[in-house]
Amino acid sequence: MGLEIMAIGDMKVGAAMAFSQHTNAQFIRDCVQLVEAKGIDSIWLPEHVLFFPDYASTYPYSDTGRIPGDPEGLLDPFTAMTFVASHTNTIRLGTGICLVPQRQPVYTAKMVADVDFLSGGRVDFGVGIGWLKEEFDNLGMDFSTRAQTCDEYIDAIKALWSPGVTEFSGATIEITACHFNPKPVQTPHPPIIFGGESKAALRRVAQRGQGWYGYDLSPQQLEAKLPALDEALAKVGRARDDILLYVGPNRHPVNAETVAQYAALGVQQLIVPLGARTVEKLGARIDSLLASCGR
Repeated sequence: MGLEIMAIGDMKVGAAMAFSQHTNAQFIRDCVQLVEAKGIDSIWLPEHVLFFPDYASTYPYSDTGRIPGDPEGLLDPFTAMTFVASHTNTIRLGTGICLVPQRQPVYTAKMVADVDFLSGGRVDFGVGIGWLKEEFDNLGMDFSTRAQTCDEYIDAIKALWSPGVTEFSGATIEITACHFNPKPVQTPHPPIIFGGESKAALRRVAQRGQGWYGYDLSPQQLEAKLPALDEALAKVGRARDDILLYVGPNRHPVNAETVAQYAALGVQQLIVPLGARTVEKLGARIDSLLASCGR
């Protein structure tokens, strides 16, 4: 591709972190305070309410089709974000990714708004449609219509976040005139950052989002997807300058060369998996990451 190596500039660095039954409250507190003190810009927390020892669904970001490490549990991202918010001051808090179509949308709107209120406006609302059919099935939600459901739920959530009395009418949800408070601190609302790498996901970014969180993408893979993103944005009268461009490298290397390549493609935030068994090891990994990012 011949990507130009250039200065990293103002590109931010985020941490994708996962907290579970194996990470107690004191360890989480120590980790997130260290992450903030070291200068990481954001913490992104994943969501799955159920895992399964056996499943037919294919995890899209591994060679085996299974989630690496075969996890058995995660803290709810909004519960974890509330805890993180109470032990930090400035770091932004992202859902990476909230599975909107398998959640009741009024409660999702409430959780996002409340954490934004309590954190002083630090929430980034990362949204995805999900991949684990077995999770949808066990929650009594329709996996086959999850894309359409996500669109409608986002519209309902934005209506609830709007000033004044709320009402909403859609194909699957009706909200009669009601009070919904507190509203989010950020105006008009916390940034909605859509995940997903398909053309349909990019259309969702263009039509309803303030940003795109591309995942498991090398610089070359990202470059190959940008024309489709630009096309989707142009169809609704928008351009790439109108949105936030975030990338999670996941399995791809993060070093001085690749970081510069991401920056050259306009990435505004690089969200890197970050975890360790001890706070000391976490500190060393953060130092190495920030050195790679020229910080």
